[in-house]
Amino acid sequence: MSQLNPNTFRSPKALRAWSVHLFTATGAIWGLMAIIAIIQHQWQAAFFWMGAAVVVDSVDGTLARRFEVKGMLPDFDGALLDNIIDYLTYVLIPALFLYEAGLVPDALALAAAVIIILTSAYQFCQTDAKTEDNFFKGFPSYWNVVVLYLFLLQTGPWVNLLVILGCAIMVFVPTKYVYPSRMSRFQKVTLILTVIWAASILTALWQHPALSWLVWLSLLYIIYYVAISLYLSRLSSAETD
Repeated sequence: MSQLNPNTFRSPKALRAWSVHLFTATGAIWGLMAIIAIIQHQWQAAFFWMGAAVVVDSVDGTLARRFEVKGMLPDFDGALLDNIIDYLTYVLIPALFLYEAGLVPDALALAAAVIIILTSAYQFCQTDAKTEDNFFKGFPSYWNVVVLYLFLLQTGPWVNLLVILGCAIMVFVPTKYVYPSRMSRFQKVTLILTVIWAASILTALWQHPALSWLVWLSLLYIIYYVAISLYLSRLSSAETD
């Protein structure tokens, strides 16, 4: 086990770098709160905690690059920390929600959760899961978003199961999906639309169990995300050929 160098706490830049890592680590706290909410069948609260974890994940990478965290603390693997927390909040917790909330047929609930866990474990461990041109390769384990829509749209258990299976299959299809915070083109408009989408979906969640029109409207963002991913992926492929 490597020894912790006390000098890393004496430099203001190092302390700032540690603060960024601590901020990333809070995602695990929000994940724990989501698990507690799921166990207590507080469905809306669970999604709000998952949303808090997404907010952390959305900005911690930018902070890490801004403050050159990797160079300041080369012995601490922030990327590994981020991946551990992402697997917890984007995969394990949504799988638990799916199982506990009865979103799929009861007899297949455990199998559906296992499919989510195993396919995402494969996706997370691919060396090119995040490509050099800043895309996600294969379905990027947005299981929290998938389960959220199944919950809000109140679709039937068998429909939900088919959606889960379809997304699981897409893990193995090498389609590229944009990484909003790392996009080189259309980043500003994508981030603005992402914020609008988040506000809409949180409002709809607050209004649950009433099926808000905002849920249907928010699907336009999903269409945009897929469309811009395909378009930019094609451009990126053309530029490297």
